[in-house]
Amino acid sequence: MLPAEVLPPRLGSSVLLLLPFLLPASAFFPNFWSLLAAIGSITHQDLTEEAALNVTLQLFLEQPPPGRPPLRLEDFLGRTLLADDLFAAYFGSGSSSRRFRAALGEVSRANAAQDFLPTSKNDPDLHFDAERLDQGRTRLAAALRESLVAARALDHTLSRQRLGAALHALQDFYSHSNWVELGQEQPHPHLLWPRQEFQNLAQASDPTCSDCEQLSCPGNLLDFRLLTSGYFGTDPPKPPGKCSHGGHFDRSSSQPPRGGINKDSTSPGFSPHHELHLQAANLALLASIQVFSLMRSRLGDRDFSRLLDITPVSSLSFVLDTTGSMGEEINAAKIQARSIVEQRRGTPMEPALYILVPFHDPEFGPVFTTSDPDSFWQQLNELHALGGGDEPEMCLSALELALLHTPPLSDIFVFTDASPKDAFLTNRVESLTQERHCRVTFLVTEDPSRVRMRTRREVLSPLRFKPYEAVALASGGELIFTKDQYIQDVAAIVGESMADLVTLPLEPPVVVSGKPLAFTVDEMLQRITVRIHGEVSSFWIRNPAGISQDQEEGQGPLGHTRHFGKFWMMTLNEPPLKGSWEIQITAEGTPRVRVQAQTSVDFLVHFGIPVEEGPHPGLYPLTQPVAGLQTQLMVEVTGLSSRANSGNYRPHFSHVILRGVPEGTELGRVSLEPVGPPERGLLAASLPPTLLPTPGRFTLELIGQDGAGQSLHRAALQPCTMAPVLLELSGPPGFLTPGTHTQLSFYIASFLGPQELSLTATVNPSFALTSNLSRVHLGQNESAWGHLWLEVPDSAAPDLVVMVTVTAEDLEASSVPPTHAFLRLLVLAQAPQDQLTSSVHSTGSVLTTASPAFAPSTVMTQGRAGGGMSGSPWWGTVGGVLLLLGLSSW
Repeated sequence: MLPAEVLPPRLGSSVLLLLPFLLPASAFFPNFWSLLAAIGSITHQDLTEEAALNVTLQLFLEQPPPGRPPLRLEDFLGRTLLADDLFAAYFGSGSSSRRFRAALGEVSRANAAQDFLPTSKNDPDLHFDAERLDQGRTRLAAALRESLVAARALDHTLSRQRLGAALHALQDFYSHSNWVELGQEQPHPHLLWPRQEFQNLAQASDPTCSDCEQLSCPGNLLDFRLLTSGYFGTDPPKPPGKCSHGGHFDRSSSQPPRGGINKDSTSPGFSPHHELHLQAANLALLASIQVFSLMRSRLGDRDFSRLLDITPVSSLSFVLDTTGSMGEEINAAKIQARSIVEQRRGTPMEPALYILVPFHDPEFGPVFTTSDPDSFWQQLNELHALGGGDEPEMCLSALELALLHTPPLSDIFVFTDASPKDAFLTNRVESLTQERHCRVTFLVTEDPSRVRMRTRREVLSPLRFKPYEAVALASGGELIFTKDQYIQDVAAIVGESMADLVTLPLEPPVVVSGKPLAFTVDEMLQRITVRIHGEVSSFWIRNPAGISQDQEEGQGPLGHTRHFGKFWMMTLNEPPLKGSWEIQITAEGTPRVRVQAQTSVDFLVHFGIPVEEGPHPGLYPLTQPVAGLQTQLMVEVTGLSSRANSGNYRPHFSHVILRGVPEGTELGRVSLEPVGPPERGLLAASLPPTLLPTPGRFTLELIGQDGAGQSLHRAALQPCTMAPVLLELSGPPGFLTPGTHTQLSFYIASFLGPQELSLTATVNPSFALTSNLSRVHLGQNESAWGHLWLEVPDSAAPDLVVMVTVTAEDLEASSVPPTHAFLRLLVLAQAPQDQLTSSVHSTGSVLTTASPAFAPSTVMTQGRAGGGMSGSPWWGTVGGVLLLLGLSSW
């Protein structure tokens, strides 16, 4: 239960909040794709994003940015509230909102998934259906507690997932119940604060609806005093006299009394009470703002900012080989970490989290995670080279452990001089980097003088570093070979890589002997660097004016060049000339070239399956496209600030180019269509099965023009994977506890010809895990279910992140890469006792608190050794965007 007593926040007598103009619609379909079924509807995605933006703006208003003038509320009045505008105003022009929008996207997709996942879509408790209002409130409170506890355990991915589930249920209450029809103009006072029981609930014997033959049923409620909600489908069956949810696909609505009361969309075919959608949406938005405000109050501003990634910089994650030959690398890592800590402390560029995973064969871990830079530095400073060791090492096991704890869209840096002993993990780690959207950069010291320092049990292949190359390629990172004398200088790329950098596409995408590479510089790029790896004998770079500079070190007409063994880097002078640049390289083998720049104009990539029938049409989210399945590509462009790029000067993008990896062959071009207001930067395209006929990796390049008609060219953060099968893994919504057994489920489907599949399941750390399905034969459009049983030992540490992986491998096609599904779970020593709302008044008024940040938190996890309102405030929209909430006295 949530607390019986709560305290008022320290706020003035009124709070100004910006809200979007809510068009009349019926609440609430899952996401933007639902608008194809009911134009003008307000979706769960809309409500979630707008609520988060409101509370983020309030945080920015109350916490002025260091070294910058404070934000002014009047600058946002009369305008649509956008993440790009907020970040440009707070962090400065050119700051990217990509991380914030990615984190918010996790919450929104978890919200929408409640309408699609088999474990949740038909559960009346999760949608406030079937008059199960007390049960729904209990599940809502539990999801909010779980989100809070996960955030405090620094598992922000799990926290966002539970927050999304809680918001879905909360928003459904206002659409699926008759709270709006009862004439209420404020959120329910006891939905988030269950101090008291629900009042005036309809009992089992109370008839609630009359029969309605039409699609629209505005007057079918019988009693305007009793609180009820509609029944959906046949489980549970609708008792006589009770209301249905209603709509074309609700089988209960054909049973007397016919009709229904939901307000899910603007379409009377889906929503019999469609005319009340605006009121329901407004109340759901206010209630959603309450939830984000409560999370901010309980977590404090610093931890709340981490939850939503309200920062332009990623976390800092090190994986360090600590064998005896690694003294120079460890010192280099210490120097770089110290520099980052000292230079960025207290600034917006300070990392949100610090992660450290050492490995020393045969052991790896523990993982050290902290938000305190001093604790990180102290832990890192205690690492020393531990003496000799044989090559290879357990590097990929340590990297996998780091990926479990590193937030998405972060950079991970691996320091080693040894090849991997656990190369069998390569494909799984590749998939995990893509699932986590983390870039991995390997700094490998390949120095012949070190041979005597390592015991080699066998002759090692010259291709032994290929697993690192594969992981770097899959993650969008780099593999950099260096020597002792250069390691300090090369390690400096750690700090340089932690800004919001984009990778510029090259044409051709790989080096071809005798042919120059071209890349485009636009007006929105700055701090451009060119990196070249390999056995390079010479190169030159030419700008659009025809001015060239060769490989000579130092300052030249185009930029400053540095050379460290096999690694070259040129930093272009500011401002770089706009237009097409060229690079010509002479080298042995195939050198690798990367051009990076800092810019706010970037993009995120999402995939989904359109679901256009049933009670909840929308876009079912996928982590990756699946061979043979019609897939929708969604591109979310960041940096389209409405202030800097208004009217005809706004950048726009027309299509994407798909290329095979690693050869760079063009697979096809797909036109993009804008979805919703152009300033949101949401673009859609259909990927027909014939475009990507076989499983494998591909990369996306986004093509467009700036406001002046000049070319804009961006590459995706990392490659995508066309999976051979659809594989999904699901588990309990709550936490694991020591000494318990938990059942998990997985679903596998094939949309190609017959496939003979081997199924394996693993868990990190190594708990007992059993499965009832190890092999399955699937024909085209066939599917199967399987179950896992996970045993959590009594000795399991609290706040332990558990990663369960299911792998499907085609037994008859060795060239087809395996498919992986990942599930993150969190172990708690006991049921959480955190009280989410202990610092917010029980009236439930919409508030945003400015509580001080909590002390930084640190988590050490062992991997595997060896492995009613007090008043009636007035509210309403003004000019379509401004909400003035006058609060009565406490």
